[in-house]
Amino acid sequence: MLRWLTAYFASVVGDSVYFLALGWAAAQFAGPAQVGMVLAVGAVPRALLMLLGGVVADRFDPRKVVIGSDALRAAVILALAAVLWLSTPKIWLLVVVALVFGVVDALFMPAVGALPPRLTAPDEVVRLVGMRQLAIRIGKAVGPPLAGFALAHHGEAAFATAGVLFAFSLLLLAGVRIAPLPADPGAAEPGTPWQDLADGLRYIRRHRLVGPLVLATALSEIGFMAPLQVGVFLLAGERGFGASSIGWILGAFAVGAGLGAVGLSLMGRIRRAGAVQLCTLVVASAAIGAIGLLPTVAGAATVAGFAGLVGGVCGGLSIALIQHNTAAAYQGRVAGVLALSHVGLAPLVFPLFGLAAGAVGVTPMFLIGAGISASAAVVGLLSGDVRRAQLTVRQTRGAGRPGTPAPAPPPATDAAARRPRRTR
Repeated sequence: MLRWLTAYFASVVGDSVYFLALGWAAAQFAGPAQVGMVLAVGAVPRALLMLLGGVVADRFDPRKVVIGSDALRAAVILALAAVLWLSTPKIWLLVVVALVFGVVDALFMPAVGALPPRLTAPDEVVRLVGMRQLAIRIGKAVGPPLAGFALAHHGEAAFATAGVLFAFSLLLLAGVRIAPLPADPGAAEPGTPWQDLADGLRYIRRHRLVGPLVLATALSEIGFMAPLQVGVFLLAGERGFGASSIGWILGAFAVGAGLGAVGLSLMGRIRRAGAVQLCTLVVASAAIGAIGLLPTVAGAATVAGFAGLVGGVCGGLSIALIQHNTAAAYQGRVAGVLALSHVGLAPLVFPLFGLAAGAVGVTPMFLIGAGISASAAVVGLLSGDVRRAQLTVRQTRGAGRPGTPAPAPPPATDAAARRPRRTR
């Protein structure tokens, strides 16, 4: 487990370094519009192919998909570093690299999301999810300064650094072993990719626990991300807080979320996890709304830190509950839907948030964001399965040892999601 976390951390840092290095390279010989195009072009294949990436993760070993993704990224970035060292590339080369990364991310994100349940015992998933969240937070904090240091000394070195990090992640992943899929006689026979995708979406829609949690996660992403990614900037301008206030507020949220991840990692087992997830979601939503009401930077930053702390616990529990109750054969497709809600759906709301804030004011939009996030708790409250959901399981002989298959989800929540086998 530690080897996988280290590999994942290296990959997150490599992603951060790559993105900043790509923007630097584009800015050396292109105008602002072209720089924006290079940075944004990778988002298109990532959003369009994310759901099919979940199908690939379920059809093939997700570990092999992650290894292949890191191998391709390492090769492409090291080759680009060599080209930059020898000559000045054209803008089309950077566009191609960004597109390749977008496609690779569409494969990588669902596959890496499908791995935790196969790396540890079922009742330890929440601890692994918390540690993964912590790796993401620290990785995104380490990546930009590392990229800045490399760019300051030699621009091409930043791409080389990212390539080395991906290669290091690849070497660690090669030694990771995952549990085989448990027998699941009720699962559908593999069909075409589109049939498998439809099967996965049908599974989510019919599952009495996973379905409401996936919908609630998407709503909370919208309610949280729009105020934090857009609203904080507008709030600083409207109230004259100054540019530094943005860093304080967002930094406090990030620190709080990191502490929440640490708490999950240390606790590991939480009784009545479903009820705790719903309560923390309501509290975190209220805190997000309160950021827009407070008149001082110190107050807004303090509440943002609290929102991050509680939201980190809430988000980790949500992911752990989804993974704990999803059948092994559908982990990749469910992870693909979750990733799409984060990188595809939530950012689409940003322009609408900005337009609405210009019409009614920034503070009402913080409250609307809090309301959207709180509506996710209503979705969970309407589902008795979510309210009663647990993460602890009765240990069986061999449970918790590496390579031991996780038990199938309880039939009470999974039977309604299955459909008959296809016949050839």
